[in-house]
Amino acid sequence: MRSITTLDLQYAHRFYKFKGEAQYLHGHSGLLTIEVEDTINDGVNMVFPCNEIKKIAWEVLKNFDHALILREDDPLLPAILSVYEETGIKNGAPQNTMKGEAFKTELATAYPDSRLVVTKETLTIEGMIKIVYDLLKDKLNIAKITFTSGVNVGSAEFETKNNIDRCPLCGIFLDENGLCPKCGYQKKN
Repeated sequence: MRSITTLDLQYAHRFYKFKGEAQYLHGHSGLLTIEVEDTINDGVNMVFPCNEIKKIAWEVLKNFDHALILREDDPLLPAILSVYEETGIKNGAPQNTMKGEAFKTELATAYPDSRLVVTKETLTIEGMIKIVYDLLKDKLNIAKITFTSGVNVGSAEFETKNNIDRCPLCGIFLDENGLCPKCGYQKKN
């Protein structure tokens, strides 16, 4: 069975070296749907609390919200960074409070202070799905990710492989000591 949650993302990007409208810098409202699969947790009668899926995913994905996403070889990147430096926002500003932890993977690097994500490939809906799965695959039993951006929709299904021990009282992950960080339940050995 699956628990499903959605996240709204507002971002700007362009398809560098693309011949068409998307070669120009433009913005999107994106809707990311994450489906987590597992057995029903007997204690709470659910797979996984949707608000917890959203919380876990948002900690990483908020770097994409109100961000500029450019490919690493895009010539706009140095120009943007130069303007950010000149205007004093490259290293963050007091208003830049909704940011996640910086990350660097094979597919993308987040620079939260600059509200910038740099990708290896052009950020298409398919590219976003690959990046999101890569960032969350060890944190959630992701069965499917769907990303809608404008009129474009893509999805991918994944084989769930994590054997994640969950709390029988609230349904979230137990830590490495068998303790629930939310309600304090302690697994007995």
